[in-house]
Amino acid sequence: MQETLIKKAQQYIANTYTRFPIVVTKGEGCWLWDLDGRRYLDFLAGIAVCSLGHANPNVRDGIIAQANKLFHVSNLFYTEPQVKAAEILVEHSFGDKVFFCNSGAEANEAAIKLARRYSWKKYGEGRHEIIVMENSFHGRTLATVSATGQPKFQEGFAPLLEGFICVPFNRIDLVAERLSGKTCAVMIELIQAEGGVYPAKKEYVKKLRDITAGKDILLIIDEVQTGIGRTGKFFAYEHYDIEPDIISLAKALGSGLPVGAIIGKEHVMEAFVPGTHASTFGGSPIGAAAITATLNTLIDEKIIERCEETGKYLRKGLLSLKKRYPFIVDVRGMGLIWGVELSIDGDELVKEFLKEGIIVNCVKGKVLRLVPPLIVKKEEIDIFIDIANRIFERKKS
Repeated sequence: MQETLIKKAQQYIANTYTRFPIVVTKGEGCWLWDLDGRRYLDFLAGIAVCSLGHANPNVRDGIIAQANKLFHVSNLFYTEPQVKAAEILVEHSFGDKVFFCNSGAEANEAAIKLARRYSWKKYGEGRHEIIVMENSFHGRTLATVSATGQPKFQEGFAPLLEGFICVPFNRIDLVAERLSGKTCAVMIELIQAEGGVYPAKKEYVKKLRDITAGKDILLIIDEVQTGIGRTGKFFAYEHYDIEPDIISLAKALGSGLPVGAIIGKEHVMEAFVPGTHASTFGGSPIGAAAITATLNTLIDEKIIERCEETGKYLRKGLLSLKKRYPFIVDVRGMGLIWGVELSIDGDELVKEFLKEGIIVNCVKGKVLRLVPPLIVKKEEIDIFIDIANRIFERKKS
């Protein structure tokens, strides 16, 4: 049955993903089931999307309740679900206003446009450049792929959008060198997830904030993968004792529904007025209901606080593996986003994990990325560590 469906998918669906050879039919908590009834422990969570696990009942009920009333009405009208979602995001962040969209790429696109328009309104033409980081990833639209600091994602799409200045990550001296009268913003991930799970250094981020604030250059933080509790705080920037001007969100924001957002300070968000930017489906009633249910569940059930604790437990297990296996080069991350850097082929290990009933993925060829649901239990972490130990033992011999 699975083979038949996979062949049909290959026949009818564009080949833009290297897919696992399984057909997923059901999810519950941290577990997935395929068409043949086999169960898998999910340490990928839809690529950091399903932070409340699969089919969370609170989110499900919120979506169903809203679907029984209103699917879509357009942003020419106000809706209660959208206002509720925006209110929660503002109450738990540095920001004052929210713009809703449908994905992380759209959120980053909006942030880029907002930064340029803010600068244009205040300073006029020519102040449009954005400093971005090598090894970053911001999306796959033409603007966000131009902002991405990895040439492999840009191949075949030239000419790229001009105005992005790429500098090495965690090097404040090189950022300072490239700032000029043309610079309107600096855009950064606090953990380069697609780039191999590299966290930003705290002193670097604090100096970056000081430099940009002193020159009225906006600081955009891409929180698409790190936001909504993933790092053990509501937003990753909270670990760094700074406030950005704009953050972008998606992934875990709606527990699997296609939603995205940017949050910004009021004087920055004022650069957007009717006609300057929009999103047909952004903040739709059902999407907004999913956002509200997701955020309320995280808050009411204190899941983010538990994430910090279970993240430490996972780190301890990963470091124990590193001590045993010399091909584990590094373990890095925070909360429940971890990278295990290897000196051997990571893609082959992903296949071995899948055979053992564990879903992980590999970035940069040799870094296993672990982003389990934030509700993961210590017993489930133990299952992962035991299986990883078994797989690594085979590689050792």
